[in-house]
Amino acid sequence: MHGLAFSSPGRLALLALVAVLAVAYVLAGRRRRRSVEAVPLPGLDLLAASLPRLGWRRHLPAAALLLALGLGTLAFAAPTAEVRVPRERATVIVALDVSLSMSATDVSPDRLSAAKDAARQFVGQLPARFNVGLVAFAGTASSVVAPTQDHEAVARAIDDLQLANGTAIGDAVDTALTAIAAVPGAKGSAAPPARVVLLSDGGNTQGRSLAQAEGEAQSAKVPVSTIAYGTPDGVVRVPEGLIRVPVDAAALAELASTTSGHAYQARSGSELRSVYADIGSQVGYRLERHSVAAGMTGFALLAALAAGAAALVWSPRRV
Repeated sequence: MHGLAFSSPGRLALLALVAVLAVAYVLAGRRRRRSVEAVPLPGLDLLAASLPRLGWRRHLPAAALLLALGLGTLAFAAPTAEVRVPRERATVIVALDVSLSMSATDVSPDRLSAAKDAARQFVGQLPARFNVGLVAFAGTASSVVAPTQDHEAVARAIDDLQLANGTAIGDAVDTALTAIAAVPGAKGSAAPPARVVLLSDGGNTQGRSLAQAEGEAQSAKVPVSTIAYGTPDGVVRVPEGLIRVPVDAAALAELASTTSGHAYQARSGSELRSVYADIGSQVGYRLERHSVAAGMTGFALLAALAAGAAALVWSPRRV
């Protein structure tokens, strides 16, 4: 719960009265102390010594009462807060880069193996009613598994992915959008939300440009969250020798930003699992604004009861 706001903020002005009461209590206490000190009475010290010392406890009833009044005023101002509510339905397309650069071993045991493991965990943690699809891309992109609620089938397909040449990120986005559009009920105002989660360890080398992919995702109103995966030290061996395979994190971040998605970077298997967990939390829940006045009213009542109880227990007549 976060994002506290008030539907009737003007009512918060009543908190000034609570503050006035607090100041009045403090001033009254000071006046009482001065009057006692100004009029010494025979035997007063002996009487005071015989009474229980309440110390700070004598202020508890007033403090609890002021707290109750403050909370009651906040509740009167009709507070609302953003609350995470689980989604019942959504479509998520996992797009995985299977280009040859994914064989780099800068991530243990290698980029592709670690990516497969994290993607399987991600799919397994999504709500059962979510439609999940799988797109694999290298030189071309293909829909390996159409969106389905059979998450186990998606996990098995992730295991079977193989390396290939090239990196067609733009084509991967287009293929994912096509798969989303084919889901029954995917269009219209009541359509469930959709998200593309794309992992790549390189830059776009062929096929559609990223600008085209961004435009298509914007038109479809489907956010693309990207994961720039790998380290600057990644290399792969080719017949000509070793070549560096750095991540084009800036281009992937631009793709995410333009489509209202989120951009991540992961340099290890553990980081990648954390990224997928965060994305799963975003996709699996939505934020709704709910009234929290009842909760504040309840705390105000508890504070009022505490004030009454403290006044009874530490009343001068009882001591």
